[in-house]
Amino acid sequence: MIKEFLEVGQIVGTHGVRGEMRLNPWADGPEFVKQFKTFYYDNSGAKSVKVISARPHGNVAIVKLDGIDTVEKASAMRNKVLYIRRADAKIKEGSYFISELIGCDVFDAEDGNICYGVLSDVSETGANDVWHIKKDGEEYLIPAIPSVVINVDVESNRVEIKPLRGIFDDEN
Repeated sequence: MIKEFLEVGQIVGTHGVRGEMRLNPWADGPEFVKQFKTFYYDNSGAKSVKVISARPHGNVAIVKLDGIDTVEKASAMRNKVLYIRRADAKIKEGSYFISELIGCDVFDAEDGNICYGVLSDVSETGANDVWHIKKDGEEYLIPAIPSVVINVDVESNRVEIKPLRGIFDDEN
């Protein structure tokens, strides 16, 4: 399901004494964070804050937000989750965010009447993501690779797969 506001990451600490903060990005990485001029403090966009600067620093992003100009103010932000407006994100066409995948119904690509369950989680393993599909209290794991994931339509809340043999034994 397409969401208007998405979690971009969590403040995990301060950087220096002028209000800069270390943001652990929950997106493609620290480089992704640089593109935003505005962050939000909630998933409804009710309270926004101007991004003064954002730059990668190892596996985190160093961010400076309007109004946060001391180490004390920055320290008070620790553990705060920041959000972005999806429309502000520059992503490749056909790309999607993990949080938009969660809750999608998973169907067979060849027989659209076969529903394997609901995508409940995504594990990032390095080589490829692994999708967790739940149905009737059971959890199935599928590799998110092109030969398995045939179509993703987060707007319709629908994913179509061609599962590897043996994953859904009683289903195939």
